[in-house]
Amino acid sequence: MHRFSSFNRFKHQFKYFTIRKLHDEAKDMSIPFARAKVGTFFQAPPKLRNQYTQDVVLRRYLQRIMPPEVLSEIEPDLTRFGNRVTQDIYEFGLDCEKNPPQLQNFDAWGNRIDKIITTEGWRKLKDISAQEGIVAIAYEKKFSEWIDCINSRSYISSRFHPNIKCNHLKRVYDRLVSRDPEKFWTSGQWMTERQGGSDVANGTETIAIPQSDSTYKLYGYKWFSSATDSDMAFTLARIPSQNGELIKGSKGVSMFYVETKNQFDGKMNNIQVMRLKDKLGTRQVPTGELLLDGSTARLASDEGRGIASITNMLLITRIHNAISSVAAMRRITSMARDYAQSRVAFGKIIGKYPLHVKVLADMELESRGSTLLVLEAARILGLDDTKKANQREQFILRLIIPICKMFTAKKAMSVISEGLEAFGGQGYMEDTGLPRLLRDAQVTPIWEGTTNIMALDVLRAIIKTNGQVMVAFRDDVLEKLEIGKRNVQLKDAIVRVKRSLSAIEMFLHENQDKLEVAARDFAFSLSEIYIGALLIEHASWSGAVKEDVIAAQRWSLMKLSCINDKISFFSNDTVENENDLVMEGYEDLK
Repeated sequence: MHRFSSFNRFKHQFKYFTIRKLHDEAKDMSIPFARAKVGTFFQAPPKLRNQYTQDVVLRRYLQRIMPPEVLSEIEPDLTRFGNRVTQDIYEFGLDCEKNPPQLQNFDAWGNRIDKIITTEGWRKLKDISAQEGIVAIAYEKKFSEWIDCINSRSYISSRFHPNIKCNHLKRVYDRLVSRDPEKFWTSGQWMTERQGGSDVANGTETIAIPQSDSTYKLYGYKWFSSATDSDMAFTLARIPSQNGELIKGSKGVSMFYVETKNQFDGKMNNIQVMRLKDKLGTRQVPTGELLLDGSTARLASDEGRGIASITNMLLITRIHNAISSVAAMRRITSMARDYAQSRVAFGKIIGKYPLHVKVLADMELESRGSTLLVLEAARILGLDDTKKANQREQFILRLIIPICKMFTAKKAMSVISEGLEAFGGQGYMEDTGLPRLLRDAQVTPIWEGTTNIMALDVLRAIIKTNGQVMVAFRDDVLEKLEIGKRNVQLKDAIVRVKRSLSAIEMFLHENQDKLEVAARDFAFSLSEIYIGALLIEHASWSGAVKEDVIAAQRWSLMKLSCINDKISFFSNDTVENENDLVMEGYEDLK
């Protein structure tokens, strides 16, 4: 019995030392999954680098068009800010995304408070926008036409000064352009009502009742209010006549200035936040439905000229929409390029596969062309703001803004989608922060006018100017192509762009009855031609590099569509066929 116990003890000791030996050998051999059970391979995330110094297109454009003394003064600030957006600004943005705004309608005692609870990151970003002079810098006028601001809603509000119709607004002007976070105000715009859409003139039901102190009381329901947590807003309403009648259509709509809270007690200005919208993207931005129940407001336009005042706003917000689209394209392209230098597949980094590089090259070409388009629009806007734009530039600005907004928004969706694919499965994971770029970008083809609305606005610009915008467009394109003749490598590209220009002019003159149904194709063709001319011009200056020439050549070869090749698509028969195609089976379901 004693011998049997000793044997068992020996057997257990032998088993223990055998297992221990195998474990030690496993550690020495670094066998995966031995301990942590997650393996030894980890993907390196893309690095977000300085967003100014790494953007060679932006830098060379500024070097080309800006006076050297202006650029030398602002470039250190651009470099600093380009680095900051990869640090605390980026982290605050992630915080906003992870902690979207919440609405608290009532306090613990049943009082209605309609408090919008935002994250610390959102509040910090508001402070940063003041400190960095995102709005203020454009009004300090230090650099004349070379600086414009990038906070659209606050900008359009402050842009009414000094030709402001409402003297009361001068009190808040200093707040809108302040660099002091304690004084700084942001502004919203509340135009959309339940009917929604771009038909604001017929969709506005809010009523403005005149008061004895020259103010108005607003009664209505705003279906979609941008920047709901802002300090002020512009909105639309109808003023009844003395007999109580309302003028229908655009002539009955006026614009009003509203402060969201009362000055005397800090409570809501008879505004109830009914709910916050549950949106696909831009979830970090509070967007709500508002009930105006006697909100105090002041007239901010001539009576009945509200729609005309909005037109001035759209000039700005559509450019800012395009800036957002281009920024997202540049961001995803930059990150996909960085990832391609570290991600290994089938034995080598994916940046060594020509097929993958071809995809990245097309993303770069689309984003590069879009960048030049929006920068040119901003340049001309700067001239217009400082009363330095000539008549041709004013016509170009009227035409370029809708095509810029339309083109960049649609391209942002395709470029970002392609960019997510470049990350494989990681591009689909929300915790990488990448899908947010696509979700946020989806608003850009919708906000401030859908693609169809922009295309029709292009036609409206042509009609209202009796074709003068097209004359200005042709002359501007030809001037840029003439500059391109400095570089013999661009000869074929110039011929191709000029041929496309002639084709679209011919289409315009010979197909007046088809313009509405062809509006999209027509507007996109204008965009492609203008970008082609911009790329050629950019590749012709003394500081141009080989890659500028490559971009101009590739655009003229790959991106110019001939609208005349689609002429049969716009016939009456085709329109009927398209309707039949869409509606087949629909009647049977009724």
